[in-house]
Amino acid sequence: MTQNKGDEVGIDFKSKFLSDAEIAQQKLDTVSPSMCLAKWKQVSLHLTNGWNNSCYHPPLHPIDSSKLIADPSALHNTEHKKQQRKLMLEGKRPKECSYCWAMEDKGKLSDRHYRSGEPWAMVDFERIIASDWDAPITPSYVEVNFNNACNLSCSYCSPQFSSTWMQETKRHGAYPTAVPHNAPEHFEGANRPIPVREHNPYVEAFWKWWPELYLELKHFRMTGGEPLMDKNTYRVFDYVLENPKPDLHLNTTSNFSVEQKLWDRYKTYLQKLCTEGTLEHFMQYVSVDGWGKQAEYIRHGLDFDLMWTRVHEYLNDVPNRNSLTFIITMNNLSVTSLKTLLENILELREKYSNTYQRVWFDTPVLREPAWQSLQILPESYIVLLEECLNFMRENEETENTRFKGFKDYEIARMDRDIAWMKTELSVQQLENNQADFYRFFQAHDDRRGTDFESVFPEMKSWWELCKYYANR
Repeated sequence: MTQNKGDEVGIDFKSKFLSDAEIAQQKLDTVSPSMCLAKWKQVSLHLTNGWNNSCYHPPLHPIDSSKLIADPSALHNTEHKKQQRKLMLEGKRPKECSYCWAMEDKGKLSDRHYRSGEPWAMVDFERIIASDWDAPITPSYVEVNFNNACNLSCSYCSPQFSSTWMQETKRHGAYPTAVPHNAPEHFEGANRPIPVREHNPYVEAFWKWWPELYLELKHFRMTGGEPLMDKNTYRVFDYVLENPKPDLHLNTTSNFSVEQKLWDRYKTYLQKLCTEGTLEHFMQYVSVDGWGKQAEYIRHGLDFDLMWTRVHEYLNDVPNRNSLTFIITMNNLSVTSLKTLLENILELREKYSNTYQRVWFDTPVLREPAWQSLQILPESYIVLLEECLNFMRENEETENTRFKGFKDYEIARMDRDIAWMKTELSVQQLENNQADFYRFFQAHDDRRGTDFESVFPEMKSWWELCKYYANR
């Protein structure tokens, strides 16, 4: 089995992933202090309504559908993105990349360094800096959301990415936050997710571009919505089976809570895909942000026990050329059960990671909606994340615990998350966001039949504080 990116270590047992990010930092600085290869080589395509961003940090921007007829690669090479590339080449910081600038100003490596340091990006470094800023380029890391069909209505999601959310807002209207949240009228016009039954020029352009794009792809990831419910997912699988690509990393993101017949179909495809010569590696991303009932509250509709059972089933029944990554979106409801989740991830590594790492996780911070940000929690909650960080340091991977412990860059990311949490807001911002936290989750409980105080009893005093600001 080929070793996974991130498994390799140097003589000092520093991971290659971290070393490559440090090397990328130095190399990028020879061009400009704001250069980021992800602006050229990575794209997230939201084909439900024709939006695009280079990674998950910048806000989405629209794709000009009129340009797609002549050039379907305009899905990626938008005029907006070209202007951001120009700023980077000139050494200016695009405002949309504020998260990375904030982390770098705190002395941390940012995702600009990590992403640029990966082979799929760095391989084209010379070609990119030798090209004009407005020259089109084919991405090698592509994420696609084909439609918004989803069986969950996660607390921080929206109708743009979840049909279940869409149904709820049509039934109940906007949430009563200071600025009404997920108002149904917002998801009309250019923001309207195009239903599967209607013609979608963005999906049409994608499939026209696909044969050309496929040749240069190194990583292809399908998100949602829920990809297991989407016919395009299986169309991609069929294409890969018919056109094997031994250097391809193929990925999907799922909640692992779909009905049994979909799960059985999906797993059968994976068993075919994860065979010698078809692809380099299959990565299964599983979205979960806490443990047990708290995870179910954050991601409404999740069946946690079913999800965890299927994690084991996947790791047992799809044994070759694959691994699994938990995407833990770090929000303020994750904090109290995060350590339990990390403990169980270690148990999975102990059981399933023997000759290579099969169980991964990432901890990206949630920035919107602001009332679910880590930054609005009292300082006492920082201690809980610091306990997680200490637990990770105590169980750091060594030569004697190969593939069983926490990796250096996982620890660095948790440290970065804590630095983000400690970023101070103005008193007005803090109180407004805490008030909106109460308004949102009080309505959440009324609409969905949930009960915040019974699921998060340890957060009762903070809930009362948020209630005070909401009613003041």
